[in-house]
Amino acid sequence: MTELSHQHHFSSDNTTGICPEAWAALSEANQGRLPSYGSDDWTRQACDMIRELFEKPDAEIFFVFNGTAANSLSLASLCQSYHSVICHDYAHVETDECGAPEFFSNGTKILTSKGESGKLTPSGVLELIKKRSDIHYPKPRVLSLTQSTEWGTAYSTVEIKALTEVAKAHELAVHMDGARFANAAAALKEREGASPADFTWRAGVDVLCFGGTKNGMNTSEAVVFFDPAMAREFEYRCKQAGQLASKMRFLSSQWVGVLKDGAWLRHGEHANAMARQLGQTLRDRFGLELAAEPEVNAVFVHLEPEISAAMHQRGWHFYNFIGATGNRLMCSWDTQQEDLDRFIVDLGEVLPPR
Repeated sequence: MTELSHQHHFSSDNTTGICPEAWAALSEANQGRLPSYGSDDWTRQACDMIRELFEKPDAEIFFVFNGTAANSLSLASLCQSYHSVICHDYAHVETDECGAPEFFSNGTKILTSKGESGKLTPSGVLELIKKRSDIHYPKPRVLSLTQSTEWGTAYSTVEIKALTEVAKAHELAVHMDGARFANAAAALKEREGASPADFTWRAGVDVLCFGGTKNGMNTSEAVVFFDPAMAREFEYRCKQAGQLASKMRFLSSQWVGVLKDGAWLRHGEHANAMARQLGQTLRDRFGLELAAEPEVNAVFVHLEPEISAAMHQRGWHFYNFIGATGNRLMCSWDTQQEDLDRFIVDLGEVLPPR
């Protein structure tokens, strides 16, 4: 591994490799011949383990290759083409899916609302729901929540319930984009003792896109329908969209690997802890301004453009976000103390003396 490739570390939690638990499960699954298209024991076991995790024996689970497919196909299953989806204006389904939710739903419109720290508010959601009710306007049908948010925050259970109550009162289904669900779960377990069930279906969420890729897996996301009726014919959507894996065991076995002893949550806890440590060091040692206290695995820090450019020149890659969020430094399941230390050393050399 070259020096520069090592320093791509903080650009995204997508730059990591496969975690040991998923890798071991893949190796074990790579034995002999098994039925195709999800009719194998690995897939059955993974689905049962996810049901157990969420304390929902009747949940329907599907595995797809990436988050765009998970979000887009699940939203399409909840909508008709004349419907609309309400989400935050920074939500991934609005800003980074290349129109896939609209494409797979044959035209469902995305409606956005603002909110501090990447979070929707009940009043903002209600305003969009009530904006128009005439036949000339796309009818709101789904509320989409991002957990954790694009701004590195986690909705509390109370906040989710307040939002879903508004949605349910107006007959909207609730979708949760959980690309970084493990990080949110770790944060809420520490903060309020919440279980995954507490801030999903018990709080009013109907379908969850349970992220695996950002938590140490490879090309595997789980779509979890807490209301099985909403999953009707979803397997056909997966097939039509090119998301039905013929060798499904290589998607599902990874979930067995990370779920069987709680590695999925430990990885989230570790990434969050690394982000907290990094944020504290940036603030305490260098006096840098954080956009907010890190809640999950993202640190948003304000760096002057010349400092950011100097760090990029040294091989450190991270995103520069416009607006209040500043520069994003993303920690992951494999972030190590030495990664933080090397970054801090380089930053100290390019920052002007205090």
